Amino acid sequence: MQFLFISGAEIFFILFIVVMVFGADKIPGIAKGLGQGMRQLKDATDDIKREIHKSAEKQGIDTSFTKEIEKDLKDVKKNIDDVGGTIRRK
Repeated sequence: MQFLFISGAEIFFILFIVVMVFGADKIPGIAKGLGQGMRQLKDATDDIKREIHKSAEKQGIDTSFTKEIEKDLKDVKKNIDDVGGTIRRK
């Protein structure tokens, strides 16, 4: 398995070093903190998007095309995942 040009042995080595540095009892707390940070980042970006849409609507700017772009992006992502999924399975 290769993820970002890193082999399985290299990932195992990195995880081993993390366990040695932080200790097994600290890793769940670190993972929880990372998860909370990612969630806060996602919430902040959603808030920024919402504010941009509100101010654009107040100014009378048509934002309907952004919904079409978001739909197209989701379709492209789904297609890429479908193709990538078949490649990864082989």
